[in-house]
Amino acid sequence: MSKKKWTAVDRYISEALIPADPVLESALKASKKAGLPAIAVAPNQGKFLMILAQAIGARNILELGSLGGYSTIWLARALPDDGRLITLEFDPKHAEITRANVAHAGLADKVEVRIGAALDTLPQLAAEGLGPFDFVFIDADKGNYPGYIEWAVKLSRPGTLIIGDNVVRDGDVIDAGNPDPSVQGVRRMNEIIAAEPRLTATAIQTVGSKGYDGFMIAIVKKTDQVPDCRGSS
Repeated sequence: MSKKKWTAVDRYISEALIPADPVLESALKASKKAGLPAIAVAPNQGKFLMILAQAIGARNILELGSLGGYSTIWLARALPDDGRLITLEFDPKHAEITRANVAHAGLADKVEVRIGAALDTLPQLAAEGLGPFDFVFIDADKGNYPGYIEWAVKLSRPGTLIIGDNVVRDGDVIDAGNPDPSVQGVRRMNEIIAAEPRLTATAIQTVGSKGYDGFMIAIVKKTDQVPDCRGSS
């Protein structure tokens, strides 16, 4: 098997199950024109994230790493009319493209883009009382994944779903001696999750147009937050 075949299968899946979407295609084109790296999730992955958010009835979503807003749009589409998504982006240029793409998608009223290092912004969200979030998507610099997962739990409620992208690293994640900060960041995140009684988690390997990688999927069992009672009658 090769990336060429994985990409062909991704293309088949998208053509079979994901209708052509001018808004999302425009977001990718705008990102490319602006010189952003072509590292957004694939269409089938974006829809996967949207379906997960819809499945848990997410009303408040937190995204770490906006890039050009492609995954942001997918996730925001999962929200109800009164839903909210906050996306954190370090690069002001990326944030500008995200805002434009989100506005073109008609989702500006649901999405807030915050600029700055996420480990600086996350405490601000907590101080502003903006949690708990129902769904957290982590897709930023992998070296800081340990800090991101700790803040994700702090800003969650029982039942919150946390997804971490790019956690297999072409298989390099199995190499404890690999000096790559991204590999070490993912491994440290896994150690934190394994030792965290408030989480239950797994990870899956993926192949496709984005190569060989994977997702971490965790659910929050309990938190220090006041229990969420939205399901009570």
